[in-house]
Amino acid sequence: MAGSGDHIKALVRSHASGDDASFYAVATQIAAQAARRGHARLASELKQTIEASRREPVTRRATPIARPKGELADLLTASFPKEGIRDLVGPEDLLGLVREVIAEQRQRNLLMQKGFAPIHRLLLEGPPGTGKTLTAQVLAHELSLPLLTVRLDSLMSKYLGETASKLRLLFDAAAEQRAVYLFDEFDALGGDRTGNDVGEARRILNSFLVFLEQANSQSIIVAATNHRAILDHALFRRFDMVIAYRLPDSKAATAVMRARLGPLAKGIRWAVVTKHAAGLSHADLVKAAETAAKQAVMRHEPLVTADALSAALDARVASVG
Repeated sequence: MAGSGDHIKALVRSHASGDDASFYAVATQIAAQAARRGHARLASELKQTIEASRREPVTRRATPIARPKGELADLLTASFPKEGIRDLVGPEDLLGLVREVIAEQRQRNLLMQKGFAPIHRLLLEGPPGTGKTLTAQVLAHELSLPLLTVRLDSLMSKYLGETASKLRLLFDAAAEQRAVYLFDEFDALGGDRTGNDVGEARRILNSFLVFLEQANSQSIIVAATNHRAILDHALFRRFDMVIAYRLPDSKAATAVMRARLGPLAKGIRWAVVTKHAAGLSHADLVKAAETAAKQAVMRHEPLVTADALSAALDARVASVG
C-alpha cells in the first residue's frame, strides 16, 4: 500500500468531517509517497483522480443527512433503507431495469466525463403493494444514499397556493444533497387535467415538469403512482425510464412467500398454496406469510404448513376484496 497507516486514518477522518481541503492534501501526500517508492503509474493515476475530483462541481458531492432541516422538515421524510436488490422480487425484465439504474449510477462520473447522463428520473407505475416503494428503498440502499420521501397529495392539500414554491425548494435540495427523492402518490400531481382543468393544478404540474427537466443527475428522482391511466401523457417523455409493476403470477408469488418464510417454508407444497394467492399483491403475500409464520412460532411448530399458509392467504383475499 502506497500510503502509511497514518495517511489512511487522516484520509478517513477528513472525509468523515467533510474537510475537502485536508482530504485532497492527504491524498496528494499519498500520491507523492507512491512516486518516491517507485510506483509511478499508481502515483500518476492518483494525481489524475485528485485533479478530476477537484474539478467536479461541489453539488455532485453529497453528505448523507439523517433528517431534513428547516422548511424541508415539513416536506420530506428521511430514511436509510436496509433492503437490497436481493429483497426485490419480480419478473426478470423489471429487475433488469432496476439493475441498469444502479449500474449507471455507480458509474455516473465515468458516463458524465464522456458526455452522457446516467438514468436519474424514474416513473414507477402499477397496483398498490407491487414493489414501487421497495424499489426506491433498494436504489437508496444499493447506492448508499438516504431515501427522502414526499407525499404529493399531502403536500398539495397542506400548502394550497404554495405547492409550486415548495416543489422548487425540493428540487433545489435535490441539486445540493445527493439522495433518492421519492415523490409518492404522483397521480395527485400528474393527473390528466384536460376538460375540467383547474388553473392552480395546471400551474403546479407545469412547474414540476420544468423542475424535472432541469434536474441534474446529482440525485435520483423517483415518482410512484398507482394510476397510470389518469396521468397526463406529457409526463412520460420527461422521465428517463418508466417501470411498470403488476400483480405477481404464481411463480413470483411463490418466490415472495418463500423469501419471507425462509427456513420455515421447508416442505410446503407450493402448487397447492399458490391457488389461494391469485389477485394478491407482493405486500399482501408478505403479510399472509408473516401471519402463518407467527402462528407457527406461537404454537412452537418448526415449520409453516401448506394448510396454514393457504388459510392465511384466503383471509388476506377476504380482507382486501
